[in-house]
Amino acid sequence: MKQVDKIAWIYLKDKKILSTLSKGKDTFYIPGGKREGNETDEETLIRECKEELTIHIKRNTIKYYGTFEAQAHGKAEGIIVKMTCYMADFEGELKASSEIQEMKWLSYCDLDKISPVDKLIFADLYEKKMLN
Repeated sequence: MKQVDKIAWIYLKDKKILSTLSKGKDTFYIPGGKREGNETDEETLIRECKEELTIHIKRNTIKYYGTFEAQAHGKAEGIIVKMTCYMADFEGELKASSEIQEMKWLSYCDLDKISPVDKLIFADLYEKKMLN
């Protein structure tokens, strides 16, 4: 089984979750991405958030949230994405970088705009009453 290993940052405000739309894509994703080389989860999270949102994740606030697996969006059948999710505080101002077309606060009713693995994460947050 082919697996795509991704790290994601869950950031909630007013019971909505920050999601990003990459340039040329039609689906919103929770911020994050694939590790480079031998990066740890924390290093990947910090680098991806800096690249996508121009913020600095405070390493000492990173907390594991959960790991979710689903069919990878836009990939061949059977390719699974494994999304390891963290919550963390940050410094700086949230701004979409050049690779991000749009940032949006989504809620549980926006399932039609997101990838299969994000649907699992949204459902988990919704069940825990963390997402509207």
